[in-house]
Amino acid sequence: MLTLASDFGSPYPAAMKGVVLQRSDARLVDVAHDLPRQDVRAAAFWCRETLPYFPPAVHLVVVDPGVGTDRDAVVVRAGDHALVAPDNGVVLPSARRIASAANAAVECFRYEYADPASSTFHGRDVFAPAAAAVHEGGVDAVESLDATTHLESLPPDEPAETVADCRFPEATLDGGDARGEVLAVDDFGNAITNVPGSVLDGRGGETVAVNGISASVARAFADVEPGERLVTVGSHGFVECDVNRGRGDDAFGLAPGDDVHVTRE
Repeated sequence: MLTLASDFGSPYPAAMKGVVLQRSDARLVDVAHDLPRQDVRAAAFWCRETLPYFPPAVHLVVVDPGVGTDRDAVVVRAGDHALVAPDNGVVLPSARRIASAANAAVECFRYEYADPASSTFHGRDVFAPAAAAVHEGGVDAVESLDATTHLESLPPDEPAETVADCRFPEATLDGGDARGEVLAVDDFGNAITNVPGSVLDGRGGETVAVNGISASVARAFADVEPGERLVTVGSHGFVECDVNRGRGDDAFGLAPGDDVHVTRE
């Protein structure tokens, strides 16, 4: 299996698929091609919440604001998975989670490539051929690929020193209050923060304030009336600011990167 994720929209992913299929017999699975454009941290978050649920696969992730520059291409091995991406940290959170579950190390490799045909579409000219090569060679053969040079073995809980990394900020907890920030907003308008869901433990039915705006603590959207604000714990384990049948980002005035302060009322 070879998965593809990007911020390319359409029709650019089709060209990447064509390159892969010319060079391999991979079973292709689209993860998403509408990731927030040129937002490496948001893409890293969504990939971390998605890719670990796949069986062993090669994952091709291209969100690449540095396309055409001298940034490297990397292949990251995490247990039975391999992740192919630009060297901007976009796949490191996913790799750490995958490796942690498998009690394995994260290993990073630089993928050396010749001058691509285009300076604006490395997804087609660099990363798709790399992903196909990894798929055909097998995850265990990554370091023996002719086009790769071994960089380092990276423990899941330590930062990379020779590759770009992406880390998410941690919230600050003070008793029942928490200060954090919005990591992402999904297509439903749910504002996902970095505040751990444990902050809401035992508060069901209570009211809290998010940046001074009151909302009910609820387990499910339907626990409040349509159009009402709620604060809940999402599937990722973090606090979300939502609206039942509405958009939480609008109701709370939040966007990715905004500060959030959750307090008791």
